[in-house]
Amino acid sequence: MSSILFSRLRLSIFGQSHSEGIGAVLDGLPPGEALDLEALQRFLERRAPGRWEWSTDRREPDIFEILSGLKAGRTCGAPLAVLIRNKDARPADYEGKAFRPGHGDYTAGMRYGDSADLSGGGHLSGRLTAPLCLAGGICLQILARRGVRVGAHILSIEGIWDESYDPVNLTEEELLLPGTRPFPVLREGQGEAMVQRIRRARAAGDSVGGLLECCALGVPAGLGDPMFDGMENRIARLAFAVPGVKGVEFGAGFSLAKMRGSAANDPFLLREGRVICESNHAGGILGGITTGMPLILRAAIKPTPSVALPQRSVSADLSRELSIKTKGRHDPCILPRAVPVLEAVLALAVLDAMMEKWGEGNGT
Repeated sequence: MSSILFSRLRLSIFGQSHSEGIGAVLDGLPPGEALDLEALQRFLERRAPGRWEWSTDRREPDIFEILSGLKAGRTCGAPLAVLIRNKDARPADYEGKAFRPGHGDYTAGMRYGDSADLSGGGHLSGRLTAPLCLAGGICLQILARRGVRVGAHILSIEGIWDESYDPVNLTEEELLLPGTRPFPVLREGQGEAMVQRIRRARAAGDSVGGLLECCALGVPAGLGDPMFDGMENRIARLAFAVPGVKGVEFGAGFSLAKMRGSAANDPFLLREGRVICESNHAGGILGGITTGMPLILRAAIKPTPSVALPQRSVSADLSRELSIKTKGRHDPCILPRAVPVLEAVLALAVLDAMMEKWGEGNGT
């Protein structure tokens, strides 16, 4: 139920939050691509739980195993299957008899009945972003060899704002800087203020949300399609597969609604025989097709629904209303760990579009 079908890449995510393991099968990768497995593990560790004060107390090493798809460290054309074993599962924490507000417990119960595994959210859990991150991390390495780099950072948490990416003249160094820091922001002082807000929320038994900003540099013009297969469509479809994402905008996004056309348009210029845009309100996409400018999107992340405060709910047998406190181990803010996940999402969509345009991959 989590398969994602693109033009060239096919991705399937499997497992549950407290099952024996979770993983992904990524099919259609171009053969002969070398993978730096140590770098891939480091990328995955940026998302891993239990490493920082702003994350859940659940400790998972998230050491991945590649089951197929590699030969002598290079993709071989076969589906690439990866497995991450769950080491710190505690399903007993979720033996309650009420639906947790803000979670998918109720809707999963309506969809799958008594067969639904609701331990830690089951298949609906943010735990499933680990294999998504792993699949996207593979795409990041392949994209880098094609001159495309992807980065992201926390843009805001509870009214505290980081500096935005420069939509026109962003450098690779600035793009990747947040990913080198434990708390992924451009301005460390603002990051400290955000951490303070997370601490306060946690101390109060509550949680906070915010905005992430993600960008791809070096994306060539001409990727994507109009209408249903536009680049916004492809990226948004993946972004909304990340639990907690409730909104996505590209470029100036909703701010465009307040502009006049003369201000919203991005004038075209010629520089050394190449067409560029003077501004980038479109976020690098026009008519569903990339312009060659930095591809910029922002995602709105809701507060973690698991909070220690009493909340009204309904019993699982639908017989009565009651008050519950969410048990288990949870992030007071998921944004820091969601940053590499959003990078992975963008990498998957961009690589698939590039392979489609240039006919790469085995297409099987």
